[in-house]
Amino acid sequence: MGKLDGRVVLISGAARGQGEQEARLFAAEGARVVIADVLDEQGEALAKELGEDAARFVHLDVSREDEWQAAVAAAKDTFGRIDGLVNNAGILRFNELVTTPLEEFQQVVQVNQVGAFLGIKIVAPEIAAAGGGTIVNTASYTGLTGMAFVGAYAATKHAVLGLTKVAAVELAAKGIRVNAVCPGAVDTAMTNPAALDPTADPEESRAAVAELYRKLVPLGRIGQPEEVAALALFLTSDDSSYITGQPFVIDGGWLAGVSLF
Repeated sequence: MGKLDGRVVLISGAARGQGEQEARLFAAEGARVVIADVLDEQGEALAKELGEDAARFVHLDVSREDEWQAAVAAAKDTFGRIDGLVNNAGILRFNELVTTPLEEFQQVVQVNQVGAFLGIKIVAPEIAAAGGGTIVNTASYTGLTGMAFVGAYAATKHAVLGLTKVAAVELAAKGIRVNAVCPGAVDTAMTNPAALDPTADPEESRAAVAELYRKLVPLGRIGQPEEVAALALFLTSDDSSYITGQPFVIDGGWLAGVSLF
């Protein structure tokens, strides 16, 4: 038996990166997954690979309430209910605070912060109606500390942790546990935007990023999206049945201190 047998879980930003690995792992553990993303082609391909009995793709711009409502309706139409949510969708922009355009700051807020809020607002009542379940929000290492040149991103991830704690308190009586994963550097396109640049050498770019984090992170390497997925699985499964309202850092020891070796 899988850890998520019988569960229906909606995962936002699930077409690639951490969300993709969460969808793959959750399906392998018996869940039926709703793959929600703006990347239609990649999301459709992943759903097809996992199989119609295990997955469905829905288009979802997490900053839009009407699209959340449509995604929930599609999930219920396919699988009958929703009893789990992973608020994974997010974007990252690099800029010094004083040179960050307002439009850019607001874009990051809309996706990372408003998107998480809308996910909780729209999906939590469905989880309660299904008899309870879980919400896992994707925050960040930067939600617990500061980092230069990611001010908008860090601000939203601090906000996601606040939403996590409030939601945990408010939803506990409805049988819903709410926690957050706080990844450090993870080997995805978000951490290494050059990987999406057709003019760049992807292996050379990945090697440069890996070398950077080899020096910064005590465990001496960048994290893998499969490792974050494993933490999300723990927080979605009954293995974490007495845990709610908590941030879980998964960063190779980076928050503890920078390695000198």
